[in-house]
Amino acid sequence: MLELEHFIRGIPKAELHMHIEGSIEPDTMFALAERNGMTLKWASPEALEAAFEFDDLQSFLDIYFEGCKVLVTRQDFYDVTKAYLRKAHEDNVVRAEMFLGPQSFTQRTSIGDIMEGVLSAIDDAKGELGIDGGFIVSTHRHRTEADAFELLESVMPWKDRIVAIGMGGPEVPSPPSKFINFFRECKNRGLRTSIHAGEEGPADYVRQAFDDLKVDRIDHGNACLDDADLTARLAESQITLTVCPVSNLKLKVVDRLEDHPLRRLMDAGLKVTINSDDPPYFKAYVSENYIQCQKALGLSRDDIIQLAKNSLTGSFASPEQIKSYLSRVDNYCCLHAG
Repeated sequence: MLELEHFIRGIPKAELHMHIEGSIEPDTMFALAERNGMTLKWASPEALEAAFEFDDLQSFLDIYFEGCKVLVTRQDFYDVTKAYLRKAHEDNVVRAEMFLGPQSFTQRTSIGDIMEGVLSAIDDAKGELGIDGGFIVSTHRHRTEADAFELLESVMPWKDRIVAIGMGGPEVPSPPSKFINFFRECKNRGLRTSIHAGEEGPADYVRQAFDDLKVDRIDHGNACLDDADLTARLAESQITLTVCPVSNLKLKVVDRLEDHPLRRLMDAGLKVTINSDDPPYFKAYVSENYIQCQKALGLSRDDIIQLAKNSLTGSFASPEQIKSYLSRVDNYCCLHAG
């Protein structure tokens, strides 16, 4: 088992579902609060970490949005993005496509400082570590469609640096169909799209994302299994699902990791990837998600290789980049045969 853990940690992989504002380690959150003259609700980093016991998605979001308050300056956004990319590099992530929702910050920080802070960190991490980063601008589904359009306009100066437009936040009561016009406009502007669907929402939310919004990727997607016809169509299309198993466990989407639908999604022929979502809050970066799933679901070495390849082919990288990534996986597997 230890040998397979080592293999998992070393295999080249992509992470396609991770929120920058959800990657702030407790020590970093306190350091940023001090830098910006703020007082947090918790007495210490240890007290904050002790609060990372969640009943559901909303109980997590309450702490998540409180943590967002420490990100104020361009340097803050740079530092947090760079810190995550270092951790991802340690997990042998060769490409990281990261969400960040500017709507949480624009009341106190200019859109330029947000965008340049993140993009500068991506550039520097590429130069220093060799990791490829992609910025997914995430919109909030609990806001109006007009708010989403306003955000879209504000990020247009950086259009060529954005890999996609995403959407997150509490699914209920904001179905994907609420944003049909917005996602159509993103497509019209040549932007790729994704949306969180089927984490706490029903299979119909996944169907809306697929049929009505016609997104390029579905984030989570677990609930699709409740609709056999939808599952078959998703499998046929090979649209990528960015599944977050430990996040689902910690947010009580499943009671035990052994009950997670990852294996059933794979067996149904769906193109599934493993991701960390908000790693410090769930105490598991991406390799740890792979390792815990391997143990709980009995994933084989071949399953791990397929999941890693899914993450790379499911990325928004260029065909040339994807070909290079896959060669690195094949080379790695040849070196660690048996």
